[in-house]
Amino acid sequence: MSADIILETRGLTKEFKGFLAVDHVDLQVRRGSIHALIGPNGAGKTSIVNCISGRYKPTEGRLFYRGQDITALNPNARPRLGIGRTFQNLALFHHMSVLDNIMVGRHHLLKNNFLTGSLYWLTGARREELEHRRKVEEIIDFLDLQSVRKATAGTLPYGLRKRVELARAMALEPQLILLDEPMAGMNFEEKEDMARYIVDLNEEFGMTVMMIEHDMGVVMDISHRVMVLDFGLKIAEGDPAAVLADPHVKRAYLGEEDEILVDPDDRPASAETAA
Repeated sequence: MSADIILETRGLTKEFKGFLAVDHVDLQVRRGSIHALIGPNGAGKTSIVNCISGRYKPTEGRLFYRGQDITALNPNARPRLGIGRTFQNLALFHHMSVLDNIMVGRHHLLKNNFLTGSLYWLTGARREELEHRRKVEEIIDFLDLQSVRKATAGTLPYGLRKRVELARAMALEPQLILLDEPMAGMNFEEKEDMARYIVDLNEEFGMTVMMIEHDMGVVMDISHRVMVLDFGLKIAEGDPAAVLADPHVKRAYLGEEDEILVDPDDRPASAETAA
């Protein structure tokens, strides 16, 4: 495995009761890139991200992160390796403040345990908490969340809540961040802001980004590489302009969708709301 490849899948397959949501997909994500994953609804995009993050266990195939086989690792071990993610449907703690939601993202970086933490003033627990709060404040400044830092997350407009979820994923200090439709449900101005944040966290924070996105304008503007799925199969991969000009890709997007084959975790937000 090349040193410039941060993530690789080999023959990745995920089956749901006889339906192949992901069908022997080979994927390589280059370190320092923005890698877009696109395809019609039900193509298996979220299923791939769920396998990478550990939410799903692959039926077949292997996953490698920075050269390490992580196929069998449990989901809690992956953030410690440097893998963070956001979700298609918001997964915030709605009763908690923005600040506390982001602090949750620091949990795997905490060094003090229950015993040392109980001796708050005598050990490094206080210094550690202050350092984590400093990091969180940097993220709040970066994502322009200062005005809502003490607000209850569940009371915020949808676009701001998406930004808070990105902040929490950034708080993990990941080397690879998985973004599942980060701009879904946003208006034009909110999408422009989110696209800028994604580019900046890639360029300024040095994070590799793997992003599921339906807005082809965004994909063309900010992605370095694109992979296209259709019914679980990889049908194209490469430079964004070349991929979107591929006749197989055009056919996949213009063809009729079969709702029966849509993976429950890969439905559009409107379908999730109606369910």
